[in-house]
Amino acid sequence: MSPARRDSRAVPPTRRRQWSRFRVGLIALIVLIVPVYLAFAKDIPFTNGYRVTAVFETSNNLRAGSPVRIAGVNVGKVKSVGRYKDTNLSQVTMEIDDAGLPLHRDATAKIRPRIFLEGNFFVDLKPGTPGSPDIPDGGTIPVAQTSTPVQLDQLLTALQSDSREDLQHVLSEYGTALNSKPTPEQDAELPPDVRGLTGAEAINRSYDNAGPALKGAAIVQDALLGEQPGDLARTIAGIARLARTLERREGQLQSLIVNFNLTASAFANQSGALSETLRLLPTTLATARDALNSFDRALPPVRAFAKEILPGVRQTAATVDAAFPWIEQTRALLGPDELQGLMAQLTPATRDLARLTDQSLELLPEIDDFAQCFDKVILPAGNVRLDDGALSTRRSDGSVVEAYKEFWYGLAGLTAAGQSFDGNGAFLRAAAGGGEYQVAPGYSKYLPGDRTGKTLIGTATERPLGTRPLYPSDPVMIRTTNPCKRAGVPDLNGPQAGPGAAPRSVVVPTPLPVVRDPPTPGTTTTPESTAPASIAATPSDDAAATASLGAQLLSRLNPLANGETR
Repeated sequence: MSPARRDSRAVPPTRRRQWSRFRVGLIALIVLIVPVYLAFAKDIPFTNGYRVTAVFETSNNLRAGSPVRIAGVNVGKVKSVGRYKDTNLSQVTMEIDDAGLPLHRDATAKIRPRIFLEGNFFVDLKPGTPGSPDIPDGGTIPVAQTSTPVQLDQLLTALQSDSREDLQHVLSEYGTALNSKPTPEQDAELPPDVRGLTGAEAINRSYDNAGPALKGAAIVQDALLGEQPGDLARTIAGIARLARTLERREGQLQSLIVNFNLTASAFANQSGALSETLRLLPTTLATARDALNSFDRALPPVRAFAKEILPGVRQTAATVDAAFPWIEQTRALLGPDELQGLMAQLTPATRDLARLTDQSLELLPEIDDFAQCFDKVILPAGNVRLDDGALSTRRSDGSVVEAYKEFWYGLAGLTAAGQSFDGNGAFLRAAAGGGEYQVAPGYSKYLPGDRTGKTLIGTATERPLGTRPLYPSDPVMIRTTNPCKRAGVPDLNGPQAGPGAAPRSVVVPTPLPVVRDPPTPGTTTTPESTAPASIAATPSDDAAATASLGAQLLSRLNPLANGETR
Protein backbone atom coordinates (compact mmCIF):
# COMPACT_ATOMS: atom_id res chain seq x y z
CA MET A 1 0.00 0.00 0.00
CA SER A 2 1.30 3.36 -0.81
CA PRO A 3 2.12 5.49 2.26
CA ALA A 4 0.34 8.34 0.63
CA ARG A 5 -2.94 6.45 0.90
CA ARG A 6 -4.48 6.55 4.29
CA ASP A 7 -7.19 4.59 5.78
CA SER A 8 -10.37 6.53 5.78
CA ARG A 9 -11.23 5.16 9.24
CA ALA A 10 -8.11 6.56 10.93
CA VAL A 11 -8.60 9.55 13.35
CA PRO A 12 -6.89 12.69 12.13
CA PRO A 13 -4.06 13.78 14.44
CA THR A 14 -5.19 16.52 16.95
CA ARG A 15 -3.27 19.69 17.31
CA ARG A 16 -1.34 19.62 20.56
CA ARG A 17 -1.68 22.73 22.89
CA GLN A 18 1.66 24.47 23.36
CA TRP A 19 2.39 26.34 26.77
CA SER A 20 4.67 29.35 26.73
CA ARG A 21 7.72 29.52 28.92
CA PHE A 22 6.44 32.71 30.65
CA ARG A 23 3.25 31.04 31.76
CA VAL A 24 5.08 28.03 33.09
CA GLY A 25 7.54 30.24 35.01
CA LEU A 26 4.75 32.39 36.53
CA ILE A 27 2.90 29.33 37.78
CA ALA A 28 6.08 27.93 39.30
CA LEU A 29 6.83 31.24 41.01
CA ILE A 30 3.35 31.40 42.58
CA VAL A 31 3.67 27.83 43.75
CA LEU A 32 6.94 28.72 45.50
CA ILE A 33 5.82 32.10 46.99
CA VAL A 34 2.66 30.81 48.70
CA PRO A 35 4.32 28.16 50.92
CA VAL A 36 7.26 30.44 51.67
CA TYR A 37 4.88 33.24 52.84
CA LEU A 38 2.82 30.86 54.93
CA ALA A 39 6.01 29.42 56.45
CA PHE A 40 7.34 32.82 57.53
CA ALA A 41 4.14 34.80 58.18
CA LYS A 42 2.32 31.85 59.76
CA ASP A 43 -0.94 33.54 58.92
CA ILE A 44 -3.45 33.37 56.11
CA PRO A 45 -3.82 36.82 54.46
CA PHE A 46 -7.01 38.82 54.97
CA THR A 47 -8.07 36.58 57.86
CA ASN A 48 -7.04 38.71 60.90
CA GLY A 49 -9.02 37.82 64.01
CA TYR A 50 -9.66 39.67 67.30
CA ARG A 51 -6.57 41.60 68.38
CA VAL A 52 -5.72 43.25 71.69
CA THR A 53 -2.63 45.14 72.87
CA ALA A 54 -1.05 44.77 76.32
CA VAL A 55 1.52 47.20 77.78
CA PHE A 56 4.29 45.58 79.90
CA GLU A 57 7.23 47.04 81.81
CA THR A 58 9.49 44.66 79.85
CA SER A 59 8.84 42.01 77.25
CA ASN A 60 11.26 39.41 78.79
CA ASN A 61 12.44 38.18 75.36
CA LEU A 62 8.84 37.56 74.33
CA ARG A 63 8.70 37.20 70.53
CA ALA A 64 6.15 37.00 67.76
CA GLY A 65 4.46 33.59 67.64
CA SER A 66 4.66 33.01 71.40
CA PRO A 67 1.45 31.41 72.67
CA VAL A 68 -1.29 33.20 74.60
CA ARG A 69 -2.99 30.98 77.18
CA ILE A 70 -6.02 31.18 79.43
CA ALA A 71 -5.95 28.62 82.28
CA GLY A 72 -3.19 26.71 80.42
CA VAL A 73 -5.16 26.46 77.14
CA ASN A 74 -3.78 28.11 73.99
CA VAL A 75 -6.28 30.75 72.82
CA GLY A 76 -4.05 32.85 70.57
CA LYS A 77 -0.55 33.97 69.82
CA VAL A 78 1.66 37.05 69.95
CA LYS A 79 1.68 38.97 66.65
CA SER A 80 4.27 41.61 67.38
CA VAL A 81 6.44 43.06 70.18
CA GLY A 82 7.58 46.66 70.12
CA ARG A 83 8.13 49.87 72.05
CA TYR A 84 5.07 51.58 73.52
CA LYS A 85 4.98 55.12 72.09
CA ASP A 86 7.95 57.18 73.38
CA THR A 87 8.29 55.39 76.74
CA ASN A 88 10.47 52.61 78.16
CA LEU A 89 7.50 50.22 78.17
CA SER A 90 6.88 47.30 75.81
CA GLN A 91 3.80 46.88 73.64
CA VAL A 92 2.67 43.32 72.87
CA THR A 93 -0.01 42.79 70.20
CA MET A 94 -1.92 39.50 70.53
CA GLU A 95 -4.45 37.80 68.30
CA ILE A 96 -7.09 35.90 70.28
CA ASP A 97 -9.25 33.06 68.98
CA ASP A 98 -12.96 32.83 69.57
CA ALA A 99 -12.29 30.33 72.38
CA GLY A 100 -10.61 33.11 74.40
CA LEU A 101 -13.37 35.68 74.03
CA PRO A 102 -14.74 37.84 75.49
CA LEU A 103 -12.08 39.89 77.27
CA HIS A 104 -13.27 42.41 79.88
CA ARG A 105 -11.92 45.78 80.98
CA ASP A 106 -10.39 44.32 84.15
CA ALA A 107 -8.54 41.57 82.28
CA THR A 108 -4.94 40.95 83.38
CA ALA A 109 -1.92 39.64 81.49
CA LYS A 110 1.32 38.12 82.80
CA ILE A 111 4.46 37.00 81.02
CA ARG A 112 5.41 33.59 82.37
CA PRO A 113 8.29 31.23 81.48
CA ARG A 114 7.40 28.05 79.64
CA ILE A 115 8.69 24.64 80.75
CA PHE A 116 12.27 23.68 80.02
CA LEU A 117 11.52 21.66 76.90
CA GLU A 118 9.28 24.39 75.44
CA GLY A 119 11.65 27.28 76.08
CA ASN A 120 10.86 31.01 75.73
CA PHE A 121 7.88 32.69 77.43
CA PHE A 122 4.11 32.83 76.99
CA VAL A 123 1.36 35.32 77.94
CA ASP A 124 -0.93 34.13 80.73
CA LEU A 125 -4.21 35.93 80.13
CA LYS A 126 -7.13 36.25 82.55
CA PRO A 127 -10.30 37.49 80.84
CA GLY A 128 -11.64 39.42 83.88
CA THR A 129 -15.01 39.46 85.61
CA PRO A 130 -18.15 38.91 83.49
CA GLY A 131 -19.82 42.03 84.87
CA SER A 132 -17.18 44.38 83.45
CA PRO A 133 -17.47 45.89 79.93
CA ASP A 134 -15.76 44.10 77.05
CA ILE A 135 -12.50 45.28 75.48
CA PRO A 136 -13.20 46.19 71.84
CA ASP A 137 -11.15 44.82 68.94
CA GLY A 138 -7.85 46.73 68.93
CA GLY A 139 -8.22 47.74 72.59
CA THR A 140 -5.40 48.01 75.12
CA ILE A 141 -4.75 46.40 78.51
CA PRO A 142 -2.95 49.08 80.58
CA VAL A 143 0.37 48.52 82.32
CA ALA A 144 -1.34 48.58 85.73
CA GLN A 145 -3.03 45.28 84.79
CA THR A 146 0.08 43.51 83.49
CA SER A 147 3.11 41.96 85.20
CA THR A 148 6.37 40.26 84.30
CA PRO A 149 8.26 37.37 85.97
CA VAL A 150 11.16 37.96 88.34
CA GLN A 151 14.45 36.88 86.76
CA LEU A 152 17.43 35.35 88.50
CA ASP A 153 19.56 38.40 87.79
CA GLN A 154 17.04 40.55 89.65
CA LEU A 155 17.32 38.29 92.68
CA LEU A 156 21.09 38.47 92.57
CA THR A 157 20.96 42.25 92.15
CA ALA A 158 18.96 42.53 95.38
CA LEU A 159 21.90 40.96 97.27
CA GLN A 160 24.58 43.54 96.50
CA SER A 161 27.65 44.02 98.64
CA ASP A 162 25.96 46.47 101.01
CA SER A 163 22.98 44.15 101.43
CA ARG A 164 25.28 41.19 102.15
CA GLU A 165 27.18 43.25 104.70
CA ASP A 166 23.91 44.21 106.37
CA LEU A 167 22.85 40.58 106.47
CA GLN A 168 26.20 39.58 108.00
CA HIS A 169 25.83 42.34 110.57
CA VAL A 170 22.34 41.16 111.45
CA LEU A 171 23.50 37.57 111.87
CA SER A 172 26.46 38.66 114.01
CA GLU A 173 24.26 40.80 116.25
CA TYR A 174 21.73 37.97 116.49
CA GLY A 175 24.48 35.60 117.64
CA THR A 176 25.64 38.16 120.20
CA ALA A 177 22.06 38.52 121.48
CA LEU A 178 21.75 34.75 121.90
CA ASN A 179 25.07 34.31 123.75
CA SER A 180 25.29 37.47 125.93
CA LYS A 181 23.71 37.85 129.35
CA PRO A 182 21.52 40.85 130.15
CA THR A 183 22.75 43.76 132.23
CA PRO A 184 21.24 44.47 135.68
CA GLU A 185 19.17 47.27 134.16
CA GLN A 186 17.80 44.90 131.52
CA ASP A 187 17.18 42.19 134.15
CA ALA A 188 14.96 44.61 136.07
CA GLU A 189 12.58 44.79 133.09
CA LEU A 190 12.52 41.01 132.41
CA PRO A 191 10.17 38.41 133.99
CA PRO A 192 11.67 36.75 137.09
CA ASP A 193 11.95 33.26 135.50
CA VAL A 194 14.37 34.43 132.75
CA ARG A 195 16.52 36.90 134.66
CA GLY A 196 20.24 36.27 134.37
CA LEU A 197 19.83 33.95 131.36
CA THR A 198 21.23 34.47 127.89
CA GLY A 199 18.95 34.81 124.91
CA ALA A 200 19.46 31.20 123.87
CA GLU A 201 18.81 29.96 127.43
CA ALA A 202 15.66 32.02 127.61
CA ILE A 203 14.47 30.53 124.32
CA ASN A 204 15.19 27.03 125.65
CA ARG A 205 13.27 27.91 128.82
CA SER A 206 10.31 28.97 126.65
CA TYR A 207 10.06 25.42 125.31
CA ASP A 208 8.75 24.36 128.73
CA ASN A 209 5.57 26.28 127.92
CA ALA A 210 5.49 25.01 124.34
CA GLY A 211 3.22 22.06 125.23
CA PRO A 212 0.23 24.13 126.43
CA ALA A 213 0.85 26.68 123.71
CA LEU A 214 0.97 24.02 120.98
CA LYS A 215 -2.15 22.44 122.44
CA GLY A 216 -3.92 25.74 122.02
CA ALA A 217 -2.51 26.04 118.50
CA ALA A 218 -3.83 22.57 117.70
CA ILE A 219 -7.26 23.64 118.89
CA VAL A 220 -7.04 26.70 116.66
CA GLN A 221 -5.94 24.57 113.69
CA ASP A 222 -8.81 22.18 114.32
CA ALA A 223 -11.19 25.12 114.43
CA LEU A 224 -9.79 26.36 111.11
CA LEU A 225 -10.97 23.13 109.48
CA GLY A 226 -14.53 24.28 110.01
CA GLU A 227 -17.58 22.43 111.16
CA GLN A 228 -18.60 21.01 107.80
CA PRO A 229 -16.64 19.41 104.95
CA GLY A 230 -15.46 21.99 102.47
CA ASP A 231 -15.21 24.89 104.94
CA LEU A 232 -11.44 25.06 104.57
CA ALA A 233 -11.70 24.79 100.78
CA ARG A 234 -14.19 27.65 100.71
CA THR A 235 -11.88 29.66 102.95
CA ILE A 236 -8.96 29.06 100.61
CA ALA A 237 -11.15 29.99 97.64
CA GLY A 238 -12.10 33.21 99.39
CA ILE A 239 -8.45 33.94 100.12
CA ALA A 240 -7.70 33.30 96.43
CA ARG A 241 -10.39 35.76 95.39
CA LEU A 242 -8.97 38.24 97.88
CA ALA A 243 -5.48 37.73 96.41
CA ARG A 244 -6.78 38.27 92.87
CA THR A 245 -8.56 41.41 93.97
CA LEU A 246 -5.39 42.69 95.63
CA GLU A 247 -3.49 41.86 92.45
CA ARG A 248 -5.88 44.00 90.42
CA ARG A 249 -5.54 46.78 92.96
CA GLU A 250 -1.75 46.94 92.79
CA GLY A 251 -1.64 50.71 93.10
CA GLN A 252 -3.88 50.72 96.18
CA LEU A 253 -1.86 47.86 97.70
CA GLN A 254 1.29 49.89 97.16
CA SER A 255 -0.31 52.84 98.97
CA LEU A 256 -1.28 50.46 101.80
CA ILE A 257 2.31 49.28 102.14
CA VAL A 258 3.59 52.87 102.19
CA ASN A 259 1.06 53.78 104.88
CA PHE A 260 2.01 50.66 106.84
CA ASN A 261 5.63 51.76 106.66
CA LEU A 262 4.66 55.13 108.10
CA THR A 263 2.67 53.38 110.82
CA ALA A 264 5.64 51.18 111.67
CA SER A 265 7.84 54.28 111.89
CA ALA A 266 5.34 55.86 114.27
CA PHE A 267 5.43 52.69 116.42
CA ALA A 268 9.23 52.82 116.43
CA ASN A 269 9.09 56.39 117.71
CA GLN A 270 6.84 55.18 120.54
CA SER A 271 9.06 52.29 121.61
CA GLY A 272 8.85 53.26 125.28
CA ALA A 273 5.07 53.21 125.23
CA LEU A 274 5.12 49.88 123.40
CA SER A 275 7.40 48.40 126.08
CA GLU A 276 4.93 49.50 128.74
CA THR A 277 2.13 47.99 126.66
CA LEU A 278 3.95 44.65 126.46
CA ARG A 279 4.51 44.71 130.22
CA LEU A 280 0.78 45.06 130.75
CA LEU A 281 -0.03 42.49 128.07
CA PRO A 282 -0.36 39.45 130.46
CA THR A 283 -3.09 41.20 132.45
CA THR A 284 -4.75 42.23 129.24
CA LEU A 285 -4.63 38.67 127.95
CA ALA A 286 -6.24 37.39 131.13
CA THR A 287 -9.04 39.90 130.67
CA ALA A 288 -9.24 39.02 126.98
CA ARG A 289 -9.65 35.32 127.89
CA ASP A 290 -12.79 36.14 129.84
CA ALA A 291 -14.00 38.30 126.98
CA LEU A 292 -13.35 35.48 124.50
CA ASN A 293 -15.34 33.09 126.68
CA SER A 294 -18.23 35.52 126.57
CA PHE A 295 -17.73 35.85 122.84
CA ASP A 296 -17.78 32.07 122.46
CA ARG A 297 -21.13 31.98 124.25
CA ALA A 298 -22.39 34.67 121.89
CA LEU A 299 -21.35 32.78 118.74
CA PRO A 300 -24.46 30.53 118.48
CA PRO A 301 -26.83 33.51 118.26
CA VAL A 302 -24.44 35.18 115.83
CA ARG A 303 -24.36 32.02 113.72
CA ALA A 304 -28.15 31.96 113.64
CA PHE A 305 -28.17 35.63 112.68
CA ALA A 306 -25.63 34.95 109.91
CA LYS A 307 -27.92 32.26 108.46
CA GLU A 308 -30.87 34.61 108.58
CA ILE A 309 -28.95 37.43 106.89
CA LEU A 310 -27.76 35.29 103.98
CA PRO A 311 -30.71 36.33 101.71
CA GLY A 312 -29.80 39.95 102.31
CA VAL A 313 -26.13 39.24 101.58
CA ARG A 314 -27.12 37.66 98.26
CA GLN A 315 -28.80 40.93 97.34
CA THR A 316 -25.70 42.94 98.25
CA ALA A 317 -24.14 42.57 94.80
CA ALA A 318 -27.26 43.89 93.11
CA THR A 319 -27.40 46.71 95.66
CA VAL A 320 -23.79 47.61 94.96
CA ASP A 321 -24.44 47.59 91.19
CA ALA A 322 -27.44 49.84 91.71
CA ALA A 323 -25.32 52.16 93.86
CA PHE A 324 -22.69 52.70 91.15
CA PRO A 325 -24.73 55.40 89.28
CA TRP A 326 -25.35 57.18 92.57
CA ILE A 327 -21.65 56.99 93.40
CA GLU A 328 -20.78 58.46 89.99
CA GLN A 329 -23.24 61.32 90.51
CA THR A 330 -21.93 61.88 94.03
CA ARG A 331 -18.33 61.91 92.77
CA ALA A 332 -19.31 64.48 90.12
CA LEU A 333 -21.10 66.54 92.78
CA LEU A 334 -17.98 66.52 94.95
CA GLY A 335 -15.73 67.40 92.00
CA PRO A 336 -13.87 70.68 91.40
CA ASP A 337 -16.67 72.01 89.19
CA GLU A 338 -19.32 71.56 91.89
CA LEU A 339 -18.92 71.46 95.67
CA GLN A 340 -15.12 71.78 95.67
CA GLY A 341 -15.36 74.95 93.61
CA LEU A 342 -18.18 76.21 95.82
CA MET A 343 -16.11 75.57 98.93
CA ALA A 344 -13.15 77.35 97.37
CA GLN A 345 -15.36 80.40 96.80
CA LEU A 346 -17.04 80.18 100.21
CA THR A 347 -13.77 79.94 102.16
CA PRO A 348 -12.91 83.69 101.90
CA ALA A 349 -16.52 84.61 102.71
CA THR A 350 -16.44 82.28 105.71
CA ARG A 351 -13.30 83.98 107.04
CA ASP A 352 -14.94 87.40 106.60
CA LEU A 353 -18.11 86.16 108.29
CA ALA A 354 -16.05 84.84 111.18
CA ARG A 355 -14.44 88.25 111.66
CA LEU A 356 -17.86 89.90 111.31
CA THR A 357 -19.29 87.56 113.94
CA ASP A 358 -16.41 88.33 116.28
CA GLN A 359 -16.86 92.08 115.83
CA SER A 360 -20.65 91.82 116.08
CA LEU A 361 -20.22 90.74 119.70
CA GLU A 362 -19.37 94.37 120.42
CA LEU A 363 -21.82 95.85 117.90
CA LEU A 364 -24.92 93.91 118.94
CA PRO A 365 -25.03 95.26 122.53
CA GLU A 366 -24.79 98.79 121.14
CA ILE A 367 -27.59 98.05 118.67
CA ASP A 368 -29.61 96.65 121.55
CA ASP A 369 -29.04 99.82 123.59
CA PHE A 370 -30.03 101.96 120.60
CA ALA A 371 -33.16 99.86 120.01
CA GLN A 372 -34.18 100.16 123.66
CA CYS A 373 -33.49 103.92 123.54
CA PHE A 374 -35.64 104.20 120.44
CA ASP A 375 -38.41 102.06 121.97
CA LYS A 376 -38.39 103.54 125.49
CA VAL A 377 -37.46 107.18 124.86
CA ILE A 378 -37.57 108.41 121.25
CA LEU A 379 -40.86 106.82 120.14
CA PRO A 380 -42.77 107.75 123.33
CA ALA A 381 -41.37 111.30 123.10
CA GLY A 382 -42.56 111.52 119.49
CA ASN A 383 -46.08 110.60 120.56
CA VAL A 384 -46.24 113.50 123.07
CA ARG A 385 -48.60 116.35 122.08
CA LEU A 386 -46.79 119.73 122.35
CA ASP A 387 -49.11 122.27 123.97
CA ASP A 388 -47.92 125.68 122.73
CA GLY A 389 -51.09 127.59 123.48
CA ALA A 390 -52.48 129.44 120.50
CA LEU A 391 -49.45 128.39 118.40
CA SER A 392 -50.13 124.66 118.90
CA THR A 393 -50.54 122.58 115.76
CA ARG A 394 -54.06 121.19 115.78
CA ARG A 395 -56.26 118.94 113.71
CA SER A 396 -59.56 119.97 112.22
CA ASP A 397 -61.34 118.80 115.37
CA GLY A 398 -59.13 121.04 117.53
CA SER A 399 -56.98 118.28 119.06
CA VAL A 400 -53.22 118.86 119.27
CA VAL A 401 -51.17 116.61 116.95
CA GLU A 402 -48.26 114.49 118.09
CA ALA A 403 -44.71 115.84 118.05
CA TYR A 404 -43.47 113.41 115.34
CA LYS A 405 -46.22 114.64 113.00
CA GLU A 406 -45.14 118.25 113.54
CA PHE A 407 -41.68 117.19 112.39
CA TRP A 408 -43.08 115.90 109.08
CA TYR A 409 -45.31 118.99 108.75
CA GLY A 410 -42.15 121.08 109.05
CA LEU A 411 -40.46 119.11 106.27
CA ALA A 412 -43.51 119.58 104.04
CA GLY A 413 -43.40 123.32 104.78
CA LEU A 414 -39.71 123.51 103.91
CA THR A 415 -40.41 121.75 100.63
CA ALA A 416 -43.15 124.21 99.77
CA ALA A 417 -40.96 127.16 100.76
CA GLY A 418 -38.14 125.82 98.59
CA GLN A 419 -40.25 125.95 95.42
CA SER A 420 -39.89 128.95 93.11
CA PHE A 421 -43.56 129.50 92.24
CA ASP A 422 -47.05 129.26 93.62
CA GLY A 423 -50.54 129.87 92.30
CA ASN A 424 -49.76 133.55 91.64
CA GLY A 425 -46.77 132.80 89.42
CA ALA A 426 -43.00 132.74 89.85
CA PHE A 427 -41.53 134.78 92.65
CA LEU A 428 -38.28 135.16 94.58
CA ARG A 429 -38.17 135.02 98.35
CA ALA A 430 -35.35 137.05 99.91
CA ALA A 431 -34.59 137.67 103.54
CA ALA A 432 -32.15 140.53 104.05
CA GLY A 433 -29.97 140.40 107.09
CA GLY A 434 -30.38 142.72 110.01
CA GLY A 435 -33.41 144.40 111.53
CA GLU A 436 -34.48 147.30 113.68
CA TYR A 437 -34.03 145.47 116.98
CA GLN A 438 -30.65 144.70 118.51
CA VAL A 439 -30.81 141.53 120.62
CA ALA A 440 -28.33 140.15 123.17
CA PRO A 441 -29.52 136.53 123.71
CA GLY A 442 -26.67 135.50 126.01
CA TYR A 443 -23.08 134.38 125.79
CA SER A 444 -21.20 131.50 124.25
CA LYS A 445 -18.55 129.47 126.04
CA TYR A 446 -16.88 128.81 122.68
CA LEU A 447 -15.90 132.46 122.19
CA PRO A 448 -12.54 133.67 123.58
CA GLY A 449 -12.28 136.05 126.48
CA ASP A 450 -14.23 136.51 129.68
CA ARG A 451 -17.99 136.39 130.13
CA THR A 452 -18.41 139.93 128.82
CA GLY A 453 -16.41 139.20 125.71
CA LYS A 454 -18.45 136.09 125.01
CA THR A 455 -21.77 137.95 124.74
CA LEU A 456 -23.66 137.29 121.50
CA ILE A 457 -25.28 140.31 119.80
CA GLY A 458 -27.59 140.18 116.80
CA THR A 459 -30.34 142.10 115.02
CA ALA A 460 -33.95 141.04 114.50
CA THR A 461 -36.82 142.38 112.43
CA GLU A 462 -39.31 141.88 115.29
CA ARG A 463 -38.95 142.43 119.00
CA PRO A 464 -38.42 139.05 120.73
CA LEU A 465 -41.36 138.01 122.88
CA GLY A 466 -39.65 135.15 124.71
CA THR A 467 -38.12 131.71 124.15
CA ARG A 468 -39.78 128.34 124.09
CA PRO A 469 -38.41 126.19 125.62
CA LEU A 470 -36.61 128.19 128.27
CA TYR A 471 -33.21 129.46 127.16
CA PRO A 472 -30.72 128.29 129.80
CA SER A 473 -28.23 130.66 131.23
CA ASP A 474 -25.48 128.03 130.83
CA PRO A 475 -25.08 125.41 128.07
CA VAL A 476 -26.74 122.09 128.80
CA MET A 477 -24.25 119.50 130.01
CA ILE A 478 -24.49 116.21 128.09
CA ARG A 479 -23.72 113.17 130.24
CA THR A 480 -22.52 110.28 128.11
CA THR A 481 -22.28 107.89 131.07
CA ASN A 482 -26.07 107.74 131.53
CA PRO A 483 -27.56 105.28 128.95
CA CYS A 484 -30.33 106.68 126.80
CA LYS A 485 -32.60 103.71 127.53
CA ARG A 486 -32.62 104.70 131.24
CA ALA A 487 -33.09 108.43 130.73
CA GLY A 488 -36.89 108.20 130.64
CA VAL A 489 -39.36 110.09 128.46
CA PRO A 490 -38.68 113.84 128.60
CA ASP A 491 -41.48 116.06 129.88
CA LEU A 492 -41.95 118.17 126.75
CA ASN A 493 -44.81 120.12 128.34
CA GLY A 494 -43.10 120.60 131.73
CA PRO A 495 -41.62 123.72 133.33
CA GLN A 496 -38.57 123.72 131.09
CA ALA A 497 -40.87 123.71 128.05
CA GLY A 498 -42.76 126.82 129.06
CA PRO A 499 -42.11 130.27 127.57
CA GLY A 500 -39.10 132.08 128.94
CA ALA A 501 -38.33 135.75 129.37
CA ALA A 502 -37.49 137.69 126.26
CA PRO A 503 -33.78 138.45 125.76
CA ARG A 504 -32.61 142.01 126.18
CA SER A 505 -33.22 144.05 123.02
CA VAL A 506 -32.99 147.74 122.05
CA VAL A 507 -34.10 149.71 119.03
CA VAL A 508 -31.25 150.70 116.74
CA PRO A 509 -31.36 154.57 116.48
CA THR A 510 -31.33 156.47 113.17
CA PRO A 511 -28.48 159.09 112.83
CA LEU A 512 -29.61 162.72 112.20
CA PRO A 513 -28.96 164.04 108.68
CA VAL A 514 -26.13 166.56 108.03
CA VAL A 515 -27.48 170.00 106.94
CA ARG A 516 -25.23 172.14 104.77
CA ASP A 517 -25.90 175.79 103.74
CA PRO A 518 -25.64 176.50 100.02
CA PRO A 519 -22.50 178.47 99.07
CA THR A 520 -22.81 182.23 98.41
CA PRO A 521 -22.41 183.16 94.78
CA GLY A 522 -19.05 184.71 94.04
CA THR A 523 -17.38 183.33 97.11
CA THR A 524 -14.51 180.86 97.15
CA THR A 525 -15.04 177.63 98.86
CA THR A 526 -12.33 176.66 101.28
CA PRO A 527 -11.79 173.44 103.09
CA GLU A 528 -12.90 175.06 106.26
CA SER A 529 -16.09 176.30 104.64
CA THR A 530 -17.05 172.77 103.67
CA ALA A 531 -17.68 171.83 107.29
CA PRO A 532 -21.37 171.26 108.17
CA ALA A 533 -23.22 174.22 109.54
CA SER A 534 -25.02 172.08 112.10
CA ILE A 535 -24.27 168.45 113.19
CA ALA A 536 -26.25 166.52 115.75
CA ALA A 537 -23.38 165.42 117.87
CA THR A 538 -25.63 163.65 120.32
CA PRO A 539 -28.97 162.18 119.30
CA SER A 540 -31.94 163.20 121.30
CA ASP A 541 -34.15 160.80 123.23
CA ASP A 542 -36.74 160.86 120.46
CA ALA A 543 -34.09 159.91 117.94
CA ALA A 544 -32.94 157.07 120.19
CA ALA A 545 -36.46 155.68 120.24
CA THR A 546 -36.69 155.73 116.45
CA ALA A 547 -35.28 152.83 114.42
CA SER A 548 -32.77 153.53 111.72
CA LEU A 549 -34.06 153.83 108.18
CA GLY A 550 -31.86 150.90 107.08
CA ALA A 551 -33.22 148.71 109.86
CA GLN A 552 -36.81 149.63 108.98
CA LEU A 553 -36.14 148.96 105.31
CA LEU A 554 -34.73 145.51 106.10
CA SER A 555 -37.76 144.78 108.24
CA ARG A 556 -40.09 145.68 105.38
CA LEU A 557 -38.12 143.54 102.91
CA ASN A 558 -38.08 140.49 105.19
CA PRO A 559 -40.64 137.97 103.81
CA LEU A 560 -41.03 136.50 107.26
CA ALA A 561 -42.19 139.81 108.63
CA ASN A 562 -45.02 141.40 106.67
CA GLY A 563 -44.33 141.02 102.96
CA GLU A 564 -42.76 139.22 100.01
CA THR A 565 -40.63 140.47 97.14
CA ARG A 566 -41.72 139.35 93.71
